[in-house]
Amino acid sequence: MRLEEIINFRRSVRLYKDLPIDSEKVKHCIELATLAPNSSNMQLWEFYHITNPEILKELSAACFNQEAATTAQQMVVFVTRQDLYRKRAKKVLELETQNVLKNSPIEKHDGRIKKWKMYYGKVMPFLYVNFLGLLGIVRKVIVSIVGLFIATPYQVSESDMRVVAHKTCALAAQTFMLAMANESYDTCPMEGFDSRRVKSILKLPFGAEINMIVSCGIRDERGVWGDRMRIPFDEVYRKI
Repeated sequence: MRLEEIINFRRSVRLYKDLPIDSEKVKHCIELATLAPNSSNMQLWEFYHITNPEILKELSAACFNQEAATTAQQMVVFVTRQDLYRKRAKKVLELETQNVLKNSPIEKHDGRIKKWKMYYGKVMPFLYVNFLGLLGIVRKVIVSIVGLFIATPYQVSESDMRVVAHKTCALAAQTFMLAMANESYDTCPMEGFDSRRVKSILKLPFGAEINMIVSCGIRDERGVWGDRMRIPFDEVYRKI
């Protein structure tokens, strides 16, 4: 399908047929999801591909037994991992260092590598570290002072950085759902779930958070609840 056809095909399906779907195709769609844009390339996410019938049953209960969950053939749980910021920053620093060595003139290597070391070695850890909200306050004070002189981002509190991680993960989830539509598979993004139960079922660490659970399958005729509705375009579109 062309992209426009894929976008139009994708619907939030709330009832699936009792037909199996290819787990390898779903896995490939998750691989494509990792190509989604994300803040500073930190990739603070994990994807849990659920195919085990017993785990699916447990997750369905945690999703309040809504039909989008109970009839799903598979599920993918999108998880934010802000707690892995140091590990991921180190990985991206290694990448950018190699990019400089491969693609920049030799005389610019030292300066550009120094810039990336500052960004991923100092700035990213300072932005993502949490300590009872106190470091977020420190960051807000610093950017408020800096902002008097130059343009600066003000969303640097601990809750702000949590939002950044979840926005990034949501971009991956959307990419996954479009990739699934390209396979003629259906999905439903679910935010109605008991997050504590889901974390327990998946044995997630304290620092992990559930972004959304996406159920997967092939739509039943009753799985799409009527025509799609969107607010009139001229109410949401502003050309400046």
